[in-house]
Amino acid sequence: MPFEKNISVSVLEATALFSDLERCPALLLAVSGGPDSIALMVLAQAWTKTLKRKPELVVATVDHGLRAEAKREAANVGKFARKLGLKHRTLKWTGKKPATGLQQAARLARYRLLSDAARKAGASFVLTAHTLDDQAETVLIRMSRGSGITGLSAMARIAPMPSGDGDMKLVRPLLGVPKARLIATLRDAKIPFAVDPSNRDPRFTRARLRGLMPHLAEEGLDARRLSQLAQRLNRADVAIEAMVDRAHAELIVDLGAPGAYDAAGYFRLPAEIALRLLGRAVTLLGDEGPVELGKLEALMEALEAAQKSGTRRYRRSLAGALVTLADRKITVEGAPPRRLAKSRRTPLTKAPSGRARPAKSR
Repeated sequence: MPFEKNISVSVLEATALFSDLERCPALLLAVSGGPDSIALMVLAQAWTKTLKRKPELVVATVDHGLRAEAKREAANVGKFARKLGLKHRTLKWTGKKPATGLQQAARLARYRLLSDAARKAGASFVLTAHTLDDQAETVLIRMSRGSGITGLSAMARIAPMPSGDGDMKLVRPLLGVPKARLIATLRDAKIPFAVDPSNRDPRFTRARLRGLMPHLAEEGLDARRLSQLAQRLNRADVAIEAMVDRAHAELIVDLGAPGAYDAAGYFRLPAEIALRLLGRAVTLLGDEGPVELGKLEALMEALEAAQKSGTRRYRRSLAGALVTLADRKITVEGAPPRRLAKSRRTPLTKAPSGRARPAKSR
Protein backbone atom coordinates (compact mmCIF):
# COMPACT_ATOMS: atom_id res chain seq x y z
CA MET A 1 0.00 0.00 0.00
CA PRO A 2 1.56 3.33 -0.98
CA PHE A 3 2.25 5.63 1.95
CA GLU A 4 4.00 8.57 0.39
CA LYS A 5 1.16 9.84 -1.80
CA ASN A 6 -2.14 11.17 -0.54
CA ILE A 7 -4.20 9.10 -2.95
CA SER A 8 -7.58 7.48 -2.43
CA VAL A 9 -7.88 3.99 -1.00
CA SER A 10 -9.09 1.73 -3.80
CA VAL A 11 -11.79 -0.93 -3.54
CA LEU A 12 -9.07 -3.55 -4.10
CA GLU A 13 -7.17 -2.21 -1.11
CA ALA A 14 -10.37 -2.11 0.94
CA THR A 15 -10.94 -5.79 0.14
CA ALA A 16 -7.53 -6.61 1.58
CA LEU A 17 -8.18 -4.49 4.69
CA PHE A 18 -11.45 -6.26 5.57
CA SER A 19 -10.99 -9.72 4.01
CA ASP A 20 -10.52 -11.64 7.27
CA LEU A 21 -13.97 -10.46 8.45
CA GLU A 22 -15.87 -11.89 5.47
CA ARG A 23 -17.46 -14.78 7.38
CA CYS A 24 -18.84 -12.65 10.21
CA PRO A 25 -22.65 -12.50 10.25
CA ALA A 26 -22.63 -8.85 11.34
CA LEU A 27 -20.14 -6.05 12.05
CA LEU A 28 -20.66 -2.90 14.10
CA LEU A 29 -18.93 0.20 12.70
CA ALA A 30 -18.13 2.97 15.18
CA VAL A 31 -18.64 6.17 13.17
CA SER A 32 -18.37 9.61 14.77
CA GLY A 33 -18.70 11.70 11.64
CA GLY A 34 -15.02 12.62 11.36
CA PRO A 35 -13.08 11.81 8.19
CA ASP A 36 -11.50 8.61 9.48
CA SER A 37 -14.73 6.96 10.58
CA ILE A 38 -16.72 8.16 7.57
CA ALA A 39 -14.01 6.60 5.39
CA LEU A 40 -14.29 3.40 7.42
CA MET A 41 -18.02 3.26 6.63
CA VAL A 42 -17.51 4.04 2.93
CA LEU A 43 -14.73 1.49 2.48
CA ALA A 44 -16.54 -1.24 4.43
CA GLN A 45 -19.66 -0.74 2.34
CA ALA A 46 -17.60 -0.83 -0.88
CA TRP A 47 -15.98 -4.06 0.29
CA THR A 48 -19.28 -5.80 1.05
CA LYS A 49 -20.57 -4.89 -2.41
CA THR A 50 -17.87 -7.19 -3.84
CA LEU A 51 -19.14 -10.17 -1.82
CA LYS A 52 -21.87 -12.67 -2.64
CA ARG A 53 -22.39 -13.53 1.02
CA LYS A 54 -21.77 -10.41 3.06
CA PRO A 55 -21.81 -9.43 6.74
CA GLU A 56 -24.56 -7.06 7.80
CA LEU A 57 -23.04 -3.66 8.55
CA VAL A 58 -24.56 -1.70 11.43
CA VAL A 59 -23.33 1.85 12.06
CA ALA A 60 -23.27 3.30 15.58
CA THR A 61 -22.53 6.88 16.62
CA VAL A 62 -21.87 7.75 20.26
CA ASP A 63 -23.19 11.07 21.52
CA HIS A 64 -21.26 11.77 24.73
CA GLY A 65 -23.44 14.77 25.54
CA LEU A 66 -20.36 16.98 25.77
CA ARG A 67 -20.81 19.16 22.66
CA ALA A 68 -23.90 20.86 21.32
CA GLU A 69 -22.96 19.82 17.78
CA ALA A 70 -22.81 16.10 18.61
CA LYS A 71 -26.54 15.50 18.15
CA ARG A 72 -26.51 17.10 14.70
CA GLU A 73 -23.36 15.20 13.72
CA ALA A 74 -24.93 11.89 14.77
CA ALA A 75 -28.01 12.71 12.70
CA ASN A 76 -25.84 13.46 9.67
CA VAL A 77 -24.02 10.16 10.07
CA GLY A 78 -27.36 8.38 10.25
CA LYS A 79 -28.59 10.09 7.11
CA PHE A 80 -25.46 9.16 5.16
CA ALA A 81 -25.47 5.58 6.49
CA ARG A 82 -29.03 5.09 5.31
CA LYS A 83 -28.05 6.52 1.93
CA LEU A 84 -25.47 3.72 1.73
CA GLY A 85 -28.14 1.21 2.70
CA LEU A 86 -26.82 0.66 6.22
CA LYS A 87 -28.60 0.58 9.57
CA HIS A 88 -27.68 3.31 12.05
CA ARG A 89 -27.93 3.68 15.82
CA THR A 90 -27.20 6.74 17.98
CA LEU A 91 -25.87 5.75 21.41
CA LYS A 92 -26.06 8.32 24.21
CA TRP A 93 -23.79 8.59 27.24
CA THR A 94 -26.15 9.77 29.93
CA GLY A 95 -25.64 10.66 33.58
CA LYS A 96 -23.28 12.95 35.44
CA LYS A 97 -19.87 13.51 33.83
CA PRO A 98 -16.69 13.46 35.95
CA ALA A 99 -14.87 16.72 36.72
CA THR A 100 -11.48 15.09 36.13
CA GLY A 101 -10.32 12.34 33.79
CA LEU A 102 -13.10 13.21 31.37
CA GLN A 103 -11.47 11.81 28.24
CA GLN A 104 -10.72 8.44 29.86
CA ALA A 105 -14.23 8.20 31.30
CA ALA A 106 -15.75 9.09 27.92
CA ARG A 107 -13.56 6.47 26.22
CA LEU A 108 -14.70 3.69 28.55
CA ALA A 109 -18.32 4.77 28.25
CA ARG A 110 -18.01 4.79 24.45
CA TYR A 111 -16.67 1.23 24.31
CA ARG A 112 -19.28 -0.02 26.77
CA LEU A 113 -22.06 1.46 24.64
CA LEU A 114 -20.54 0.05 21.46
CA SER A 115 -20.25 -3.43 23.00
CA ASP A 116 -23.90 -3.37 24.01
CA ALA A 117 -24.98 -2.20 20.56
CA ALA A 118 -22.87 -4.87 18.85
CA ARG A 119 -24.40 -7.60 20.93
CA LYS A 120 -27.91 -6.41 20.07
CA ALA A 121 -26.93 -6.44 16.39
CA GLY A 122 -25.61 -10.00 16.59
CA ALA A 123 -22.01 -8.85 16.05
CA SER A 124 -18.89 -10.02 17.89
CA PHE A 125 -16.63 -7.37 16.36
CA VAL A 126 -16.64 -3.58 16.72
CA LEU A 127 -14.71 -1.80 13.96
CA THR A 128 -13.03 1.53 14.68
CA ALA A 129 -11.19 3.90 12.35
CA HIS A 130 -7.82 4.15 14.12
CA THR A 131 -5.18 5.08 11.55
CA LEU A 132 -1.43 4.99 11.12
CA ASP A 133 -1.33 8.51 12.60
CA ASP A 134 -3.27 7.38 15.68
CA GLN A 135 -0.81 4.54 16.17
CA ALA A 136 2.13 6.95 16.03
CA GLU A 137 0.50 9.30 18.55
CA THR A 138 -0.18 6.36 20.87
CA VAL A 139 3.50 5.40 20.77
CA LEU A 140 4.48 8.97 21.70
CA ILE A 141 1.95 9.13 24.52
CA ARG A 142 3.20 5.88 26.00
CA MET A 143 6.81 6.93 25.63
CA SER A 144 6.02 10.09 27.58
CA ARG A 145 4.51 7.95 30.35
CA GLY A 146 7.49 5.64 30.60
CA SER A 147 5.78 2.53 29.21
CA GLY A 148 7.65 -0.72 28.79
CA ILE A 149 7.87 -2.95 25.72
CA THR A 150 4.25 -4.07 25.92
CA GLY A 151 2.94 -0.52 26.13
CA LEU A 152 5.15 0.71 23.31
CA SER A 153 3.79 -2.07 21.09
CA ALA A 154 0.79 0.30 21.00
CA MET A 155 -2.46 -0.77 19.36
CA ALA A 156 -3.11 -4.18 17.85
CA ARG A 157 -5.30 -4.71 14.81
CA ILE A 158 -7.55 -7.06 16.79
CA ALA A 159 -7.80 -6.67 20.56
CA PRO A 160 -10.19 -7.25 23.46
CA MET A 161 -12.68 -4.45 24.04
CA PRO A 162 -11.30 -1.85 26.49
CA SER A 163 -14.63 -2.06 28.34
CA GLY A 164 -13.60 -5.51 29.54
CA ASP A 165 -16.32 -7.32 27.60
CA GLY A 166 -14.59 -10.66 27.18
CA ASP A 167 -16.57 -12.05 24.25
CA MET A 168 -16.35 -8.88 22.15
CA LYS A 169 -13.39 -7.89 19.96
CA LEU A 170 -12.20 -4.51 18.74
CA VAL A 171 -10.92 -4.44 15.14
CA ARG A 172 -8.89 -1.61 13.60
CA PRO A 173 -8.83 -2.33 9.84
CA LEU A 174 -7.27 1.04 8.94
CA LEU A 175 -4.35 0.91 11.39
CA GLY A 176 -1.80 0.84 8.58
CA VAL A 177 -3.44 3.59 6.50
CA PRO A 178 -2.35 7.24 6.81
CA LYS A 179 -5.11 9.68 7.70
CA ALA A 180 -4.26 11.77 4.63
CA ARG A 181 -5.26 8.89 2.33
CA LEU A 182 -8.64 8.59 4.03
CA ILE A 183 -9.27 12.31 3.63
CA ALA A 184 -8.25 12.03 -0.04
CA THR A 185 -10.72 9.15 -0.45
CA LEU A 186 -13.59 11.31 0.82
CA ARG A 187 -12.59 14.41 -1.09
CA ASP A 188 -12.30 12.53 -4.36
CA ALA A 189 -15.80 11.14 -3.79
CA LYS A 190 -17.07 14.58 -2.66
CA ILE A 191 -18.24 13.16 0.68
CA PRO A 192 -18.49 15.71 3.53
CA PHE A 193 -17.25 15.04 7.05
CA ALA A 194 -17.21 16.74 10.45
CA VAL A 195 -14.15 18.05 12.32
CA ASP A 196 -14.11 17.62 16.09
CA PRO A 197 -12.48 20.74 17.64
CA SER A 198 -11.32 18.69 20.65
CA ASN A 199 -8.81 17.02 18.32
CA ARG A 200 -6.88 20.32 18.37
CA ASP A 201 -7.60 21.27 22.00
CA PRO A 202 -4.20 21.82 23.73
CA ARG A 203 -5.71 20.74 27.05
CA PHE A 204 -5.47 17.15 25.85
CA THR A 205 -2.17 15.24 25.61
CA ARG A 206 -2.94 13.61 22.27
CA ALA A 207 -3.76 16.96 20.67
CA ARG A 208 -0.49 18.49 21.92
CA LEU A 209 1.55 15.57 20.62
CA ARG A 210 -0.33 15.71 17.32
CA GLY A 211 0.94 19.26 16.94
CA LEU A 212 4.52 17.99 17.32
CA MET A 213 4.24 15.38 14.58
CA PRO A 214 5.19 17.65 11.64
CA HIS A 215 8.37 18.72 13.48
CA LEU A 216 9.28 15.11 14.33
CA ALA A 217 8.68 14.11 10.71
CA GLU A 218 11.26 16.67 9.61
CA GLU A 219 13.81 14.68 11.63
CA GLY A 220 12.68 11.37 10.11
CA LEU A 221 10.43 10.36 12.99
CA ASP A 222 7.18 10.29 11.05
CA ALA A 223 4.03 8.23 11.64
CA ARG A 224 5.27 5.33 9.55
CA ARG A 225 8.57 5.13 11.45
CA LEU A 226 6.81 5.22 14.84
CA SER A 227 4.35 2.56 13.69
CA GLN A 228 7.25 0.43 12.53
CA LEU A 229 8.79 0.77 15.98
CA ALA A 230 5.53 -0.46 17.53
CA GLN A 231 5.45 -3.48 15.20
CA ARG A 232 9.01 -4.46 16.05
CA LEU A 233 8.43 -4.08 19.76
CA ASN A 234 5.28 -6.16 19.46
CA ARG A 235 7.33 -8.89 17.80
CA ALA A 236 9.77 -8.81 20.72
CA ASP A 237 6.88 -8.72 23.19
CA VAL A 238 5.38 -11.92 21.77
CA ALA A 239 8.76 -13.68 22.03
CA ILE A 240 9.24 -12.55 25.63
CA GLU A 241 5.75 -13.72 26.60
CA ALA A 242 6.58 -17.18 25.21
CA MET A 243 9.67 -17.25 27.42
CA VAL A 244 7.55 -16.27 30.43
CA ASP A 245 5.22 -19.18 29.66
CA ARG A 246 8.19 -21.51 29.68
CA ALA A 247 9.60 -20.05 32.91
CA HIS A 248 6.23 -20.52 34.61
CA ALA A 249 6.08 -24.18 33.56
CA GLU A 250 9.66 -24.86 34.71
CA LEU A 251 9.64 -23.01 38.04
CA ILE A 252 6.21 -23.63 39.50
CA VAL A 253 6.61 -25.84 42.57
CA ASP A 254 3.00 -26.54 43.47
CA LEU A 255 0.33 -26.98 40.81
CA GLY A 256 -2.29 -26.19 43.44
CA ALA A 257 -0.68 -22.81 44.09
CA PRO A 258 -0.41 -20.98 40.73
CA GLY A 259 1.88 -18.33 42.23
CA ALA A 260 4.49 -20.51 43.99
CA TYR A 261 7.91 -20.57 42.28
CA ASP A 262 11.33 -21.99 43.04
CA ALA A 263 13.30 -18.98 44.32
CA ALA A 264 16.75 -20.06 43.13
CA GLY A 265 15.51 -20.64 39.58
CA TYR A 266 13.53 -17.39 39.63
CA PHE A 267 16.56 -15.28 40.47
CA ARG A 268 18.53 -16.86 37.62
CA LEU A 269 15.99 -15.65 35.07
CA PRO A 270 16.75 -12.65 32.83
CA ALA A 271 15.34 -9.55 34.51
CA GLU A 272 12.53 -8.94 32.02
CA ILE A 273 11.31 -12.55 32.21
CA ALA A 274 11.39 -12.50 36.02
CA LEU A 275 9.57 -9.19 36.11
CA ARG A 276 6.77 -10.39 33.85
CA LEU A 277 6.39 -13.70 35.64
CA LEU A 278 5.95 -11.86 38.93
CA GLY A 279 3.59 -9.35 37.34
CA ARG A 280 1.40 -12.09 35.90
CA ALA A 281 1.02 -13.73 39.30
CA VAL A 282 0.26 -10.44 41.06
CA THR A 283 -2.37 -9.50 38.45
CA LEU A 284 -3.95 -12.97 38.52
CA LEU A 285 -4.05 -13.43 42.29
CA GLY A 286 -4.51 -9.83 43.43
CA ASP A 287 -7.81 -8.01 43.21
CA GLU A 288 -6.78 -4.54 42.06
CA GLY A 289 -6.14 -5.17 38.37
CA PRO A 290 -2.83 -4.93 36.47
CA VAL A 291 0.05 -3.68 38.58
CA GLU A 292 1.94 -0.50 37.67
CA LEU A 293 5.30 -1.25 36.05
CA GLY A 294 7.29 1.06 38.36
CA LYS A 295 5.84 -0.52 41.49
CA LEU A 296 6.49 -4.00 40.12
CA GLU A 297 10.12 -3.09 39.40
CA ALA A 298 10.53 -1.80 42.96
CA LEU A 299 9.11 -5.04 44.36
CA MET A 300 11.47 -7.17 42.30
CA GLU A 301 14.46 -5.10 43.42
CA ALA A 302 13.41 -5.64 47.04
CA LEU A 303 13.10 -9.39 46.48
CA GLU A 304 16.56 -9.51 44.91
CA ALA A 305 18.04 -7.56 47.83
CA ALA A 306 16.41 -9.95 50.31
CA GLN A 307 17.70 -12.96 48.39
CA LYS A 308 21.25 -11.61 48.56
CA SER A 309 20.98 -10.95 52.28
CA GLY A 310 21.52 -13.58 54.92
CA THR A 311 17.85 -13.90 55.87
CA ARG A 312 16.37 -14.57 52.41
CA ARG A 313 12.97 -13.61 53.74
CA TYR A 314 10.68 -10.85 52.54
CA ARG A 315 6.96 -10.06 52.47
CA ARG A 316 5.04 -7.26 50.83
CA SER A 317 1.57 -6.63 49.42
CA LEU A 318 1.01 -5.09 46.00
CA ALA A 319 -2.14 -4.58 43.92
CA GLY A 320 -4.19 -6.73 46.27
CA ALA A 321 -1.69 -9.61 46.28
CA LEU A 322 0.74 -10.75 48.99
CA VAL A 323 4.24 -11.66 47.80
CA THR A 324 6.44 -13.73 50.13
CA LEU A 325 10.04 -14.90 49.81
CA ALA A 326 10.59 -17.74 52.29
CA ASP A 327 11.44 -21.43 52.44
CA ARG A 328 13.26 -21.24 49.10
CA LYS A 329 10.07 -20.19 47.36
CA ILE A 330 8.46 -17.02 46.07
CA THR A 331 4.75 -17.27 46.77
CA VAL A 332 2.06 -14.93 45.48
CA GLU A 333 -1.43 -15.12 46.97
CA GLY A 334 -4.40 -12.91 47.63
CA ALA A 335 -3.67 -10.32 50.29
CA PRO A 336 -5.77 -10.46 53.47
CA PRO A 337 -8.33 -7.68 54.10
CA ARG A 338 -6.77 -4.44 55.24
CA ARG A 339 -7.22 -3.55 58.89
CA LEU A 340 -8.43 0.00 59.35
CA ALA A 341 -8.44 2.16 62.44
CA LYS A 342 -11.78 1.92 64.23
CA SER A 343 -12.57 5.59 63.58
CA ARG A 344 -11.93 5.17 59.86
CA ARG A 345 -13.80 1.94 59.17
CA THR A 346 -16.00 1.86 56.11
CA PRO A 347 -18.65 -0.63 54.99
CA LEU A 348 -17.25 -3.78 53.45
CA THR A 349 -17.93 -4.98 49.91
CA LYS A 350 -17.07 -8.28 48.33
CA ALA A 351 -13.95 -8.38 46.19
CA PRO A 352 -14.06 -10.40 42.96
CA SER A 353 -12.19 -13.22 44.71
CA GLY A 354 -14.80 -13.42 47.45
CA ARG A 355 -12.68 -11.71 50.12
CA ALA A 356 -14.04 -8.69 51.93
CA ARG A 357 -12.40 -5.32 51.49
CA PRO A 358 -13.23 -1.69 52.30
CA ALA A 359 -15.62 -0.10 49.82
CA LYS A 360 -14.03 2.53 47.61
CA SER A 361 -15.49 6.01 47.77
CA ARG A 362 -16.97 7.22 44.50
